[in-house]
Amino acid sequence: MSSKRPPTGYDYPSFEKRIEWINDRMGTTFDPKKRWMDEDLQGIVENPIGFVKMPLALCGPILIDGQFAQGEYIIPFSTVEGTLSISLTRGAYLCNLAGGVKAQYLKQEMPRTPVFFLPSLKDGAAFLKFIQENFAKIKAVAESTTRYGKLLKIDPYLMGRKVLLDFIYTTGDAAGQNMVTKATQAAANYIQEALQETMPVTFLIESNFSGDKNACSRNIIKGRGHSATASVRMPEKLGRKVLKVDPLTVLQAGEVAMLGSSLAGLNGHNLHTANALAGLYLATGQDVACVAENAGAIFTSEAHPDGSYEATITLPSITIGTVGGGTRLKDQNENLQMLGCAGENGVKKFAEIVAACALALEISLGLAIVKGDEFADAHEKYGRKKEGVEGDV
Repeated sequence: MSSKRPPTGYDYPSFEKRIEWINDRMGTTFDPKKRWMDEDLQGIVENPIGFVKMPLALCGPILIDGQFAQGEYIIPFSTVEGTLSISLTRGAYLCNLAGGVKAQYLKQEMPRTPVFFLPSLKDGAAFLKFIQENFAKIKAVAESTTRYGKLLKIDPYLMGRKVLLDFIYTTGDAAGQNMVTKATQAAANYIQEALQETMPVTFLIESNFSGDKNACSRNIIKGRGHSATASVRMPEKLGRKVLKVDPLTVLQAGEVAMLGSSLAGLNGHNLHTANALAGLYLATGQDVACVAENAGAIFTSEAHPDGSYEATITLPSITIGTVGGGTRLKDQNENLQMLGCAGENGVKKFAEIVAACALALEISLGLAIVKGDEFADAHEKYGRKKEGVEGDV
């Protein structure tokens, strides 16, 4: 009988043993030669037995006028939801007709939030004073663990004998979740050791305040990862003659969506930012679970006196990287290269591209909802396999 645990290791002999192990235990007929791909997976996944293929589409082009993203971009997009990639292309086309998307990178702040347990309620003020007076030392200890991470500040939240310390970092071109964990662990150890004689404290490395992999108000208000915004202003002529919609109708639909979002208790205000994020994240080697913490975007629209219609989206949280993690995978790295974002000095540009694509997809879906049967018809046309139908759409 085979071992209860799969064989470990990243080389081909280990991989082959693992395939034999699962075939023996589960009756599968996996072929190791067909499933093997020569990729360095250490630090990405444990006990690998191959790859799951995902469809990859090309969307756009989309014209972006940003601080870092300048020009026309073809977007790699991975999804299994029919209509989504063509909808992004349509949204990009409409934005291009209006002169393109304006994009602006805002900031990067990656938190890790340990909780400290104080000996008594009366120790709170002294503990906070220690953190404030010793910030430079704590910063030095944290930053000694990383080449790229920089500790910006520590925001304290006192609750009785418990104190949450929100460590806020920049992490360069890496997404940085592991980086800030390692840095904060070192800093928390230093705090505990420095206080062991006068105020013995204990701590947990994460209080769940940092919003890691969670949809929460904290990520909308303070941001997690990168923050960026994008907007497009569509002239009245474009709306009435090309899109065949009245800007007033669009605004009314936006008001209804705001009410619906409030009633449903949504984090953020958008139709489906998660779709844009998931498609881009899968294609470029991002941590797809971060869609949960990033999807709380704020979409707004307004009419101007000249009859034009302006749509804006702000993403307070974009947890992405252009180095490390899944960006090391060959196909995903090639997609980042296509965007001109692979490697160092690419992440801010990528954040603006993400924001622009999220805006384009919001506009496309919003117009489909406003224009009668279009939403349902589009999913009927592109979202289902029709027997006997061949060729491209």
